[in-house]
Amino acid sequence: MTELAQLSAGSFNHKNNKFYRQMLAIALPVMIQNFLSSLLNLIDTVMVGRLGEVEIAAVGIANQYFFFFNMFLIGLCAGCSVFIAQFWGKKDIINIKRILGIGLVSVILVSTVFMIVGFLYPTKIMALFNHDKLVAELGTAYLQIVLASYLFTGITFVYSFALRSIGNAFLPMLISFVALIVNTILNYVFIFGNWGAPALGVKGAALATLIARVLEAAILVVLVYMRNKVLAASVGELFDFTLSFVQKAYRTIFPVILNDMCWALASLVYIAVYGRMGTQEIAAIQICNTVNNLFMVVIFGLFSAAAVMIGNSIGAEKEWLAQQYARKFSLLSVAVGILLGLLIDATSPLMLKFYNVSTVVKNSSQIILIIISLVFFIRILGVMLIVGVLRGGGDATYAFLIEGFTMWFIGVPLTVLGAFVFHFPVYVVYGLTVIEEIAKCFLSLLRLKSGRWIKNVTRNLTA
Repeated sequence: MTELAQLSAGSFNHKNNKFYRQMLAIALPVMIQNFLSSLLNLIDTVMVGRLGEVEIAAVGIANQYFFFFNMFLIGLCAGCSVFIAQFWGKKDIINIKRILGIGLVSVILVSTVFMIVGFLYPTKIMALFNHDKLVAELGTAYLQIVLASYLFTGITFVYSFALRSIGNAFLPMLISFVALIVNTILNYVFIFGNWGAPALGVKGAALATLIARVLEAAILVVLVYMRNKVLAASVGELFDFTLSFVQKAYRTIFPVILNDMCWALASLVYIAVYGRMGTQEIAAIQICNTVNNLFMVVIFGLFSAAAVMIGNSIGAEKEWLAQQYARKFSLLSVAVGILLGLLIDATSPLMLKFYNVSTVVKNSSQIILIIISLVFFIRILGVMLIVGVLRGGGDATYAFLIEGFTMWFIGVPLTVLGAFVFHFPVYVVYGLTVIEEIAKCFLSLLRLKSGRWIKNVTRNLTA
């Protein structure tokens, strides 16, 4: 090997090592944080489940309202993070603080609206999902307590997304671990009346969640102001923006919000369709969705890392580097998707043994899991391109158009037709949604190839 070739190879390896180190520094903490969140929900479900089926149904239905709120928050904070990542690339601390201020004002307003609606109409909210009087009564009691935590959840989201966007994903992960411990201990105390506390049942679960979320937000904000000079903004720095600045920022933020809400609503339509097909059908889908979500949670950190690293590169005026990152993350998502698909296929018989369901449900679930395993790399690539590459590149509007079109003009119609017109088995109906996944990947890849997805949203954005 010539000296020049050796130097080139060394440079390539160095760049690759730097890429993977940077990726893992963001991806791993996000993966762990998502796992902790899933574990928190599981622990809550198990502990409330000890009270009875009615109680667990009440809490589950009440949390559907939080699901809508949560998706709105994710879209809002993800939209803000596009700007923060790019501003961090150019080391523009002043505008990072301005975007942080916009994010905080926005989540306060959104949280307040959701809280007021929840406090005024808790019974009607419960009635949207269930008509059992006892379930509605317990769910209302839970909702009216836990609603007070929405504001603190919003604040936590803003700072967590902002920290990730400047490359610090460890701190939000650490705080999530603290919240998990606190919530679990308080569940033990308040639900069952341990350590001298009264047994509050469902209300105890809500109180534990409220305290844990308040504490999570408080610790996170305190640590930011103690240890992070970038986000430790004064009141004046947070609100140092004009109406024009907000309007320009929301041209990117709003499509991201619409994207996530669009996805959430379509997901509920899918569940409603499967539910109307029958009890066995919805049971099979719920089992398979649980397995699918478990594996998606594991790799969500990759999408976050892609958005941050691509955004940082564009902000630093290194568009060529953003293109390299986009290709690397796309190829990596395909490779990881194939490996996880094989793992799903290999472990699915074992996972199905944990469910005490009929042979019909098990057989349907097995076929659906095979479908999931075969197309998992397509699913991961699609999410990577939409959430990681296009959003990270500032192309939020096009990402929304792709997601909206494929879900509402391909996925939803095919699902409805398959279920109610052609009366296909549930696994065939599920298989039809794969067409949506393929279309999403194809359109996103065309956008990636065009290069028009790279948009420096920080240019001409002034206070």
